[in-house]
Amino acid sequence: MTLLTNARLVLPGEVRTGSLNVRDGRIVADSDPADGPAPGEVDLGGRYVVPGFVDMHVHGAAGASYQSGTPEDARRVAEFHRAHGTTTTMASLVTGDAAELRRAVAGLAEAAQDGLIAGVHLEGPYIAPSRCGAHDPALLRDPDPGEFRELVKLGRGHVRMITLAPELPGALDLVREAAAEGVLAALGHTDATSAVTRAGFDAGARVATHLFNAMRPLHHREGGPVAAALNDARVTVELVNDGIHVAPDVARLVFAAAPDRVALITDAMAATGMGDGEYMLGVMRVRVSDGRATLAEGGSIAGSTITMADAFRRAVTDVGLPITVAARAASLTPARALGLDAEIGSLEPGKAADLVVLDEDLSVWRVMKGGHWQ
Repeated sequence: MTLLTNARLVLPGEVRTGSLNVRDGRIVADSDPADGPAPGEVDLGGRYVVPGFVDMHVHGAAGASYQSGTPEDARRVAEFHRAHGTTTTMASLVTGDAAELRRAVAGLAEAAQDGLIAGVHLEGPYIAPSRCGAHDPALLRDPDPGEFRELVKLGRGHVRMITLAPELPGALDLVREAAAEGVLAALGHTDATSAVTRAGFDAGARVATHLFNAMRPLHHREGGPVAAALNDARVTVELVNDGIHVAPDVARLVFAAAPDRVALITDAMAATGMGDGEYMLGVMRVRVSDGRATLAEGGSIAGSTITMADAFRRAVTDVGLPITVAARAASLTPARALGLDAEIGSLEPGKAADLVVLDEDLSVWRVMKGGHWQ
């Protein structure tokens, strides 16, 4: 057993000073004092303990990308983010041709089988050309049920989420099919009106992909996807909280409108942790300058270079959220969206011992995954 003492435990709705017990990879209720001192007792010196971060939208890091589908790249990306507090990560793929997506999904299914990633997220290829962002417009296509079924089959149960534009021909039918297959449908990269977006949510979509970005903007006479998502209690809204994708005052508005439905994401790409320079996102060339990733041609924002630890810290220091609210957005809300909240997302007895220990300035001190220090 490991006993973490002198900790500030960040729990849903409160910060409580106390201890946390870990046994056999899980958080357990307080031990009996008669058991004596725990063999692995660690005095945290008043540091914060938050649930391990859950990133439901991430493409790469450390010079590698999930897009390759290779076990080497998948491990490199996942281990980099884990060192920065992300104990559960999805593997997001940008639009590719049919062969590339088949190859990547099949390779990532192995990584998911090994527990390295929580599943595969298909961001595209069924997205709107007018809102394609950093996706190659030449590779976009209308929803194809046959291709989708093939990818689900290749994923062996590990294709967990797909982002698509609800206004495309056949999109609502694909949303329904995704729901039937147990794949979480997300709406994004879309020029849809509020009405069409609501139809997508009514068909079964439950996530808005990186709210505000690559979607019709909010307008007082046509709210578009932003208003539809914020007004629907069924919907989790992703937020890239890097100060570039969404300004802090806009992030505050989002949390005020949907305090329990905001999932912080990184949308991180290969440049994360690598510094400025040129990188690839799928087939698109990306230039990073002062941490800002944009397409080398056209200048569209092309993912981010942050970690979830960055997103979490900025939620407290820049957006001004209580640490409990930031922790929920970085852990429990995305875990719930992915259907994993019975296992992860909060510091509750019975859940996996996935946690992050933070210094006073909210920088990562240590990370625990499944009861083991990383």
